[in-house]
Amino acid sequence: MAEHQIERAYRDRFTRAQHAQDELERLLTYTRETVLAEQAEPSAWFVAVAQPERPLPRTAPPLAREKVGDVCTTALVHSQRLTRDSRTVAPLRALDAVLHNPRPGLRRWVFSTLPLNLGREIHTELHHDGSTVLAVNLSWRALRGDSADPRTTGLPVDADITAAACRDALALASELARHLGVDSSSHVRAAIVTAEPTPLTPLVTDYGGLRSVPDHARRPRRIQPVTALVHPADEDDLLGLSAQEILTDLVSRFGITARL
Repeated sequence: MAEHQIERAYRDRFTRAQHAQDELERLLTYTRETVLAEQAEPSAWFVAVAQPERPLPRTAPPLAREKVGDVCTTALVHSQRLTRDSRTVAPLRALDAVLHNPRPGLRRWVFSTLPLNLGREIHTELHHDGSTVLAVNLSWRALRGDSADPRTTGLPVDADITAAACRDALALASELARHLGVDSSSHVRAAIVTAEPTPLTPLVTDYGGLRSVPDHARRPRRIQPVTALVHPADEDDLLGLSAQEILTDLVSRFGITARL
């Protein structure tokens, strides 16, 4: 190739990469605005979006309605394989009440428990191009009766549910990509968001089952989005490493560590 052709090829590549990042950010912003507008009460939310490097074209057959629930169910099983801790109820489990009735969206299928006001709020989208969305309320019942740490102020962030949400988000993205035959890696962008810049306080479960704020934990008002890359062919060990990477990057803003 001539020098000007090489230069153009690199320029086109960077342009496509920037376009993909812009699309991912728009999807994250859209999801954040959607769940925060419909939340029952002020809460901290885990929001993760994933988009293939080469999304499926609009001419590709959309995911059949009767198969949508199966993708979520299989993703939940996959997510459970990424952890040895079975105590935390996976966020995808909260979809049981709506799993039989996916709602159509703009070239996507949507599951949402926000209008129901029953249990943990969760919003999930499976797009026809292979993109996925997962939003989970991290504050719901984070303070469990008298066992909660009296130092909790602002909005509580359940570290256990955050870990489970990281697993579920990547398992969902991986499972939809496999089902649709996506042959490229997916970029994942995740964040913990709120409607207002309220202090966020992490809550962890002690060995005795008590809820507490870790010593010297920070209480940030905003948490910068983090990123990861997953491929449909990733085995459980690689998918687990990517989920752990997202979890570590998110909870490090609190000055704490957490494991899947």
